[in-house]
Amino acid sequence: MEQQRTPSRFPTVGDGSGFADTDRVFREELQLALRNRGMPLEGLRYPITPTGMHYLLVHYDIPEVNVEEWRLKVGGLVSRPMSLSLEEFRKRPARTIAVTMECAGNGRALFTPRRISQPWLFEAIGTAEWTGTPLKGILEEAGVRPDAADIVFTGLDRGVEGGEVQHYQRSLTVSEAVREEVLLAYEMNGEPLQPQHGYPLRLLVPGWYGMTSVKWLQGIEALAEPFQGYQMARVYRYSRTQDEPGEAVTLIRVRALMIPPGIPDFLTRTRLVQAGALILTGKAWAGRLSVSRVEVSVDGGSTWSDARLDEPVSPHAWRTWTFRWNARRGAHTLCVRATDSGGNVQPPEQEWNFGGYGNNSVQRVTVVVE
Repeated sequence: MEQQRTPSRFPTVGDGSGFADTDRVFREELQLALRNRGMPLEGLRYPITPTGMHYLLVHYDIPEVNVEEWRLKVGGLVSRPMSLSLEEFRKRPARTIAVTMECAGNGRALFTPRRISQPWLFEAIGTAEWTGTPLKGILEEAGVRPDAADIVFTGLDRGVEGGEVQHYQRSLTVSEAVREEVLLAYEMNGEPLQPQHGYPLRLLVPGWYGMTSVKWLQGIEALAEPFQGYQMARVYRYSRTQDEPGEAVTLIRVRALMIPPGIPDFLTRTRLVQAGALILTGKAWAGRLSVSRVEVSVDGGSTWSDARLDEPVSPHAWRTWTFRWNARRGAHTLCVRATDSGGNVQPPEQEWNFGGYGNNSVQRVTVVVE
């Protein structure tokens, strides 16, 4: 679906640069933070995140859908264009898989300067059991032609971004789209998708950051050339400036998070812990790779010790780690980091980028031991 420029002028935020280099929070960031939500880190205790705790990001508005009239259209470079109802999807072969999904902007608010956008810290994460039919089967039914290069997914949500009126659209190469684990999902945790999670049908691409899993699908189109829509060419890029093309944001980077121990100070979230033996625990994940190691530091990252790793929830989901700590009186900074099967280790600080993407720097939790 072609995007269009809008002649309207929208107000600038802050000094107009699009960045904030202090702890000041802008009204626009507050609006976004109240529309969206992160998973409270104590939610890491659940192998499968309860639906109401799973992180949520809605780019524009949640569209109103009449499921009796809704159809997903499959077209472009295909031999047999299709128009399918939700019931027709439910009659096709189904698969349920547990998938850890993370927003590409998770950690954006930890960059300095930070991009004025959804101000994520660590909480843009969740693991759900998704049920749907493999996308590969639908594309085979439609008969994607050999000259097709990209598969474009168009959502019903519509808004203005970068001066363009647009539907939310993302694409995958044909080879990525036909991977066995890629689903057209209609259930989350055993229930029909809730409106905010993409009802009636969404794309699910395990291993990729969440922007790839387009919600409220209305169209799938095979193209001969790589898709150059706004969400592909102008955002979700690892770039140093607004005009630099940069590398595309794709697979989730390795990360571990801990459940903050003890009890929190209401405002600062500094933790109060009792002295003695304490089990630290959390989850670790690595996108399409596997987690090979998790390490914990109780001295701010000066020294590291190995944590114990449990089996993953599924090949596409996180795994639990645990570490026994003999907590001694005083103030401590706890850290956790993971290593993936490719040898990638979480950095103490992630290299800055313009959009605030892929910040998998080491988590630090301040605790006071009594």
